[in-house]
Amino acid sequence: MKRRSLFALPGLLLGAAKESSLRGKLLGGRKLRVGSRVVQLESDEPVGKVLDDERLSGSDFEVLGEVVGEGKFRILEIHTKPLYTYVNGERLGVSYWCDICYIRTYAPGKCWCCQEDTKLDPKDPNTPDRKP
Repeated sequence: MKRRSLFALPGLLLGAAKESSLRGKLLGGRKLRVGSRVVQLESDEPVGKVLDDERLSGSDFEVLGEVVGEGKFRILEIHTKPLYTYVNGERLGVSYWCDICYIRTYAPGKCWCCQEDTKLDPKDPNTPDRKP
């Protein structure tokens, strides 16, 4: 058993080394300007909804994922919380809040309870998922 876990370790380390982050200015068309380069962002559907949210357009934005080709970056799935925006220099996780139902989501859209539009509500990623 010990031998098997030791052989698995290099594979785990190599997999972890592929994951990285990019930080830049979020552009329309699911693109991120990083310095003088423009990187095309690929994602699952919920992450794509966040990237398309006009309220975040032009923001200082960070994504977690991996490079998948020249000028392309694949963002991790929404459940891993791979999206951050910087407000006054503070790194905040992208989230959305319903003031009526007190429900937090991680993609924009209608509240699943009351059907009102959720509000963009970036928060410290180290705080609980509820409002104080």
